[in-house]
Amino acid sequence: MVSPGAAEGGGDRRRPLPLALRYGVAALVAAGLALLLLQLLLGRRLVQAREEALGSQLSSSLVLGEVALERFSPEGLAEVAGLRLAVGSAPERQGSGPLRAIDGQLAAQSEALRRQLCRRLGRCPELRPATRGPRGVWVAMESPLEQVWLFAPLPPLRGWPPDPLQLGLALGTGGLAAVLLFLSLEVQRPLGQLEEALGGVGLEERPAAVPLRGTGSVRRLSQRFNAMLERLEAASRERRTMLAGIAHDLRAPLTRLRLRLAETGGDKGAKARSEADLAALERITGQFLLFAGAGGDEPAVMVPLDALLAELAAVADASTLALDTVPLERRVRPIALSRAIANLIDNALEHGRAPLQLALRAGPGPDGFTIRLRDAGEGIPPEQWARALEPFQRLDSARGGQGHCGLGLAIADRVAREHGGRLSAGSDSAGEGFVVTLQGRSLPA
Repeated sequence: MVSPGAAEGGGDRRRPLPLALRYGVAALVAAGLALLLLQLLLGRRLVQAREEALGSQLSSSLVLGEVALERFSPEGLAEVAGLRLAVGSAPERQGSGPLRAIDGQLAAQSEALRRQLCRRLGRCPELRPATRGPRGVWVAMESPLEQVWLFAPLPPLRGWPPDPLQLGLALGTGGLAAVLLFLSLEVQRPLGQLEEALGGVGLEERPAAVPLRGTGSVRRLSQRFNAMLERLEAASRERRTMLAGIAHDLRAPLTRLRLRLAETGGDKGAKARSEADLAALERITGQFLLFAGAGGDEPAVMVPLDALLAELAAVADASTLALDTVPLERRVRPIALSRAIANLIDNALEHGRAPLQLALRAGPGPDGFTIRLRDAGEGIPPEQWARALEPFQRLDSARGGQGHCGLGLAIADRVAREHGGRLSAGSDSAGEGFVVTLQGRSLPA
């Protein structure tokens, strides 16, 4: 068994880099998807916003430039205002460099800019895409003497790198998605598995060891939990070994005592009392071993429950214990279930009042079974039922019973829970008796 302290240091040094790399890749993938989604949702709006801004700026420049042309020459206006102007009928021939073809994106931008100017100016000036020099369009200005053209640069629509706003939103979304994924897979899921396993600690069937996954703290917590399970299993093995030795050591002297009683004569009454004491001792030992879990490894098999109850009811005559069963087969642990029902019958015979009735019915559920034992006595008060189910508890009415140690109902309750049910009690529906009910269902093969 690896100690928790030894396991705490080793694996965590090699884990952070691959873990960070995995979730870094996840963040990039999420950011890429977010960027694509933002482009689909906001790309057109950003283009329209840029078109609006460019149309507003260009319309202002046109109006101010046309007013200034009434007093200044185009060359003077270009020098004073820092505008790029051209005079003549072919502004696309202005500039240096070879001629270039007009691309479709520039043509579409020119048409969108023309619509902006038409809406803002109340007229539609002529636009010509530039075929030399910087990328842009020439816009015709209203001039009193000669045709003047104003150059407006048109940057290409951004493909890569994307818009800074979109890129920032995408990176933030990707980082948030990676953090949420990390918390879900590396913290929440391992802690949920650990919580589920902790819920099974203390029951008859211990949970399996939880896998070591998640963050370093969660892994160390899982390692400590697994170490605790190993210690519990070791203690359980030691207990079973000890109980088996006790059973073996007790049976031998009990057998010798019986042989000596059989060989000796003497007072028959004393002999009968000694044999009764030996039987009680054997009964108490058997109940203690069963409650302590000596029969916990019994396999589940298909059993006709009606035949099982008929065999158990044979301890009493028909006038004392009546059977009311239906043919019913379920997969159970027959020895444990027989001991539980036998304890209920013994308790009813000793502390109840005849007549008794043992009933068997199907349900609840398709694979369930219900066993009811009714007697005509007053039974256990409802406020004392929980105490009666505790081990080694004997109510006042049960004190002094031969061969009883307060484990009969505790064993029956444990067997019922092992079969997925429960043990309950209450008054008869007619109010004339006491009914103990054991419910369960078929166990898996």
